[in-house]
Amino acid sequence: MSEIKRYFLELSYKGTPFHGWQIQANAFTVQECIESAISTFFRIPIAIVGSGRTDTGVHASMQVCHFETDLPFEKEKFIKAINGILPKEIAIHSIREVKTSAHARFNAKWRSYVYRIVFRKDPFLDEMAWRCFYNPDVEEMNKAALYLLEYEDFECFSKIRTDVKHFRCQIKSAYWEQKEGELFFHITANRFLRGMVRAIVGTLVEIGYHHRTSEEMRQIIIGKQRIKAGKSAPAKGLFLSRIEYQSEIYLD
Repeated sequence: MSEIKRYFLELSYKGTPFHGWQIQANAFTVQECIESAISTFFRIPIAIVGSGRTDTGVHASMQVCHFETDLPFEKEKFIKAINGILPKEIAIHSIREVKTSAHARFNAKWRSYVYRIVFRKDPFLDEMAWRCFYNPDVEEMNKAALYLLEYEDFECFSKIRTDVKHFRCQIKSAYWEQKEGELFFHITANRFLRGMVRAIVGTLVEIGYHHRTSEEMRQIIIGKQRIKAGKSAPAKGLFLSRIEYQSEIYLD
């Protein structure tokens, strides 16, 4: 009997047609598509575990998942075959063997998201960015974003109905970048709550439009009430952009 091996897949997807990452009844999801493709390749049921969930309409320029098998295969042929089975909105970029104890979710050290805002009508970006009609005050938004680094409890930015045991997240960096007439919000943390990044972006944009002051961000966080924060930004502008792991988990 062959030895069971574990593999990490690095992939990307356009989230527009999917009801998020996680498999759910009567819904078209990214996880379901990938599991179906891998199971078709090996001709037996194969389950995958992702680094985390993304909501309906959210994209990923980098997502990671793992699966196990004791069947031998060639990696290049595997990638080519899986990409041929998957819909055009999902692409597998690489596969690496990892230690059998390695876990795509639990071993992720840092996760990063990017949120994209545009200020012009563009048919090529309509499903990939939030179009705003005038420029916000980026300096005030960056001032408010710095408060995120001072706290760890972000219940105020979490969806109300969630199954988490706590609301603590360690945010490593959070800032806005202006580039070629567009705005990008970058945020990196060890974990994120459901709806957290979109709630943060929505609140920061309200500050940028001077509907709130940057100092109010501190009171919103301390208050721990979702209703006190801003409205969530649209899902279509959000990208899961990077997952970081310790190099020791890889075997190739």
